[in-house]
Amino acid sequence: MSQGSLVNKNLRFTLSPGEKEISVRTYNLLIGLTLLYGFAVNAAMVVLFRGVFDGINQWVLLIGYLVCVFVGAALTRSDSAGVSFLGYNFIVVPLGVMLTILLPYYGSQLVFEAIVITGAVTLLMLAAGTLFPAVFLGMGRMLFFTLVVVCIAELFCIFVLKADFAIFDYAVVLLFSAYIGYDWAKANRYQRTVNNAIDSATDLYMDIINIFIRILAILNRNR
Repeated sequence: MSQGSLVNKNLRFTLSPGEKEISVRTYNLLIGLTLLYGFAVNAAMVVLFRGVFDGINQWVLLIGYLVCVFVGAALTRSDSAGVSFLGYNFIVVPLGVMLTILLPYYGSQLVFEAIVITGAVTLLMLAAGTLFPAVFLGMGRMLFFTLVVVCIAELFCIFVLKADFAIFDYAVVLLFSAYIGYDWAKANRYQRTVNNAIDSATDLYMDIINIFIRILAILNRNR
């Protein structure tokens, strides 16, 4: 789930005592570097720990992942950049574990294609969020409720109907693509601080990773 629905953003519109704004350039650079750090950690884990986690029970992995994500989301509520960055790592590292298990199943060619497509989608939606911020800022509530409906419907199909419908992959890609525009538009409305840069990168990271995983699934279905 996107961090956009988990993190208390009201704290991001005000400066904490002693906190200073940074320049637009530095703010955007920090967002980009934080994103690159997360992706680099994921890539390193996939390369260095391939096969290490394969023997762990699926439910243990899933529960551990969910716990870490919610702990990370709670930590990113902090007005301390250091605590927020720790929260970011609580999200990035467990996702790296999941990717270490998942990516070898698809093969390097599909992974590369998914990275290229995800990158293109991300750049397009960042541009859209920059050009039409008001449009995306007005979509926040709709995106959240749509995400909840899609999650419930997909879980119902998986656990009750025992079916995996491709339409959910496309729906999630579209939904999180819109979330990139929304989260980027929001990021540009916040006070430009180091803490807000990390929090905004966390939101975008979750959006991008969700798109990447679903695009992988779509490519795999169509090959």
